[in-house]
Amino acid sequence: MRFLYYPGCSLKGTGRAYEESLLAVFEALGVALEELPDWNCCGATSYMSVDEGMAFAVAARNLARAEQMADGAPYVDVVAPCSACFMVLTKTRMCLEGSSPAARRVLAAMKTAGLSYRGRVRVRHPLDVLLNDVGVDAVAAAVRRPLGDLACACYYGCQAVRPYETFDSAHRPESMDRLLRAAGAQVVDWPLKTRCCGGSLTGTVPPVGARLSTLLLQEAGRRGARVVATCCPLCQFNLECCTRPQEGAAIPVVFFTQLLGLAFGLPERRIGLQRLLVPLSPACAAESPGGGRHVSVR
Repeated sequence: MRFLYYPGCSLKGTGRAYEESLLAVFEALGVALEELPDWNCCGATSYMSVDEGMAFAVAARNLARAEQMADGAPYVDVVAPCSACFMVLTKTRMCLEGSSPAARRVLAAMKTAGLSYRGRVRVRHPLDVLLNDVGVDAVAAAVRRPLGDLACACYYGCQAVRPYETFDSAHRPESMDRLLRAAGAQVVDWPLKTRCCGGSLTGTVPPVGARLSTLLLQEAGRRGARVVATCCPLCQFNLECCTRPQEGAAIPVVFFTQLLGLAFGLPERRIGLQRLLVPLSPACAAESPGGGRHVSVR
C-alpha cells in the first residue's frame, strides 16, 4: 500500500513529532508514504481570509504536482496529516472541480506556469487511511504493548472533520477513538472533541487563545483523561503550551500516532516522545503479569 504524502510546513517544524510518529506507524503497518516532490506551503487558513483567489492558486500547485505523479492511474491519493493543510487542499480541490469563476481564474493562472489539474487527486487524512484502508483489525494486530490503563481524550479540533465530512462525522467523530481503542486505550467520552483550541488567537489575542485551550484541558481532566490525543499540529502546540498545573490542566498532549507507535512497541525517540513539554513517559511503564509493557500516566 502506497500513498503520496504532503507534510506541510508544520510537520517540518513545530509538529516534527507528528511526522516522526506518522512515518514510523505507517511503516510498521506496511504502508509506504512518498513525500510529494517540490511541495509548497498550502497557505493555511490565514491566506484564505486575506485573498481567497491567491490562496487557491498556491494550494492548487500542490494538487497539480500530485496529479503529475498519477502515472496513468485514474486518481492519486495524497495524505495530508495537518488539519489546516487537509482542509485547505480539500477546499481547493472542490473549487477546481467545480465551474465557478474562481476555478476558471485559478486554472488559467496555473496554465501560465505550465501546470494543469484534471480532478484526479483525492486528499486523504491519516485517520481515514488507517481506518478505511489499513483497518482496525490490522492496527490491533500490530499492538505489542497495549495502552491498557491509559485514559485518553481524543481531540479532533475544528478543521479535520469540518466543514467537509469526507471520512467522519463533523459533530461526533469516532475514527481516532476506534483506532486508539484498538491499541488498548480507554477512550473517555467528552463533549469538546471538535471545539476550537483557539487557533491563531494564541498569537494574536493570547489571553483569549490560552483560555480556550485551558478550558479544553480542564474538561478532559474532569472526564478522567490522563492524556489528550490530537491529529492537528496547531492544536497540539496550543494545548501543550497552555498546560497549567495550578488550574488542573497539566495533561500530556500527544499526537494520536505517538500513542499508536507506543502501542506498537516502537522506540520512544523514533515517535518523538522526547519532544513533549509535559512528558508522557514518567511511567511508560509497568510490567503486566503477562510480561507485556503497559503504558500508564500517573
